[in-house]
Amino acid sequence: MNKKLVAALSGGAALMLALTGCSEDNGKKLDDWAKKFCDPAQAQFKQIQDANAAMQTADEGSTDSKKVQQTDSAAFQKISGAYASLAKSLDQAGPPPSEGGEQAQKNAVNELNSLSKGYADLKKQVDGLNTGDKLKFADGLRSLSNGINKLNKQSEDAFKKLESGDVGKAMAGQKGCQNQNASGSPSSGSSTKA
Repeated sequence: MNKKLVAALSGGAALMLALTGCSEDNGKKLDDWAKKFCDPAQAQFKQIQDANAAMQTADEGSTDSKKVQQTDSAAFQKISGAYASLAKSLDQAGPPPSEGGEQAQKNAVNELNSLSKGYADLKKQVDGLNTGDKLKFADGLRSLSNGINKLNKQSEDAFKKLESGDVGKAMAGQKGCQNQNASGSPSSGSSTKA
């Protein structure tokens, strides 16, 4: 599988996992809110990590295109479900008790739902790729990489707003939202191999 595709996918997980910052907590209400979101979110973050890791290991260089397709399809399905669950968790947690918290929460929920739909679309696209022709399959994966990068860019601003200031600090203090060192997430731009 294209390493840029894996890196792009990891970007979505990294965006969700980049909830670290200063570890000083600023108030019980913020901590309670962060716990309400972060505790159930932990399993979803792990699901995204695991799906990314599965896609990365699916291509050892000589892996059959059909196997890569099946692995990617299953991973896209898991990532889509994880983002939908994160949106639900964030919606149930309510807006963070901070200035602009309601709008930031609403934007982030919308973006998570958008990511869920986007990954469901990517699953359909990867399912439709021609695995009989390695070159066409590789081109199809490169095309999917562009779609993933677009999805990640769309969600970035809403997360930055949600994670800003005291809210971000409160979230960083919760185990479920701490950066779990995204195992299986390579640094971006490593190789162009498909």
